Amino acid sequence: MSKHSPDADVAFISALAELLNKNELTEIAVKREYGEDDSLEVRVVKQANVVTLAAPAPAYAAPVAAAPAAAPAAAAPAAAQPEDPSQHPGAVTSPMVGTTYLAPEPGATPFVTVGTQVSAGQTVLIIEAMKTMNHIPAPKAGTVKRILVENGTPVEYGAPLMIIE
Repeated sequence: MSKHSPDADVAFISALAELLNKNELTEIAVKREYGEDDSLEVRVVKQANVVTLAAPAPAYAAPVAAAPAAAPAAAAPAAAQPEDPSQHPGAVTSPMVGTTYLAPEPGATPFVTVGTQVSAGQTVLIIEAMKTMNHIPAPKAGTVKRILVENGTPVEYGAPLMIIE
């Protein structure tokens, strides 16, 4: 039987998470020995906030396939910077945490596709949060250049959803 407190384990894991954030690490793994047959193995992983996925439209599939191959080849930081969609001036970002939907209902035509002309205030997608469907408007008029999320994917606050130029 274990002689250590579960509360101590929770405090230990919390301390690891704090250490992860404080030192800007992405992963930490530790094994804590309590005795001969008693130990605790903990692995804390921080995932990126940005979710970049291909849009279902075939016109967008080719550039997505080329982007990952180009990113590792570019060693210069200046070349990598334009690839970060959250830094793009036309980025539409998520105002909340939730699940994205590109169409008003399953099987319906998407609100927008790559190449669609949008006007300011036009609904470009929906984010479901706490069983509420929140229509996300285009912040400005322009053309949808990239859709960075897939239908039904979860997003974080501030995550880039699409690029409108």
